Amino acid sequence: MSFPVYTLYPSESSDTIRVQMINLPRLYAIVDASCFATGDALLAFVDELLAGGVSLLQYRNKTGNAKAMLEHAHALKQRVGARATLIMNDRPDLCLAAEFNGVHVGQDDLSPGSVRRIIGLAHVLGVSTHNPGQLQASAATSADYLAIGPVFATTSKEKPDPVVGLEGVRRARALTSKPLVAIGGITRANARSVIEAGANSVALISDLLIDPRKSAEEFFRILR
Repeated sequence: MSFPVYTLYPSESSDTIRVQMINLPRLYAIVDASCFATGDALLAFVDELLAGGVSLLQYRNKTGNAKAMLEHAHALKQRVGARATLIMNDRPDLCLAAEFNGVHVGQDDLSPGSVRRIIGLAHVLGVSTHNPGQLQASAATSADYLAIGPVFATTSKEKPDPVVGLEGVRRARALTSKPLVAIGGITRANARSVIEAGANSVALISDLLIDPRKSAEEFFRILR
């Protein structure tokens, strides 16, 4: 995965930093701490994903306290090293503390401009969006990539946003030239259609949990 080169114009705010494009891998793996009984189980899962060719991992923990999250993050960083890009969900402070490569935030988190001021120019910033208005607003910020979803019905969130469908992915693609990650209910059965609709990458949680190495390898074959 290549990273952006930033040019900061003195007259502009952090929300209008101009960036070059990044190239996202087809498979964007989300490691959700709630899916694992122990930290060791989480790390074993990550080992299998790496063996299957995964090169980007987002660590997500919606229920843990900051101390537990940082312990997980340090263990992940030590285990992964330079073999994959590590993205922290929601927490720019923990991204820096654990020396991750970037952070991903949602619509209810800190604004992209605020996050950029925390993480600086050397880190990747992703933003979740759920409709055209949010996508256009986020595209005007210093975000390096945008996520759109849920594309299909999902069980990974208690109160998911309305499904956008493949047409939502097509519309998002028409509204921005930034790299686009599709998320929500994506499986081996529908992943190819999501890429064909205009997404650069598909974000996955549940369809990687069983036999993660084999699952990742199958996704790469499908998304080739």
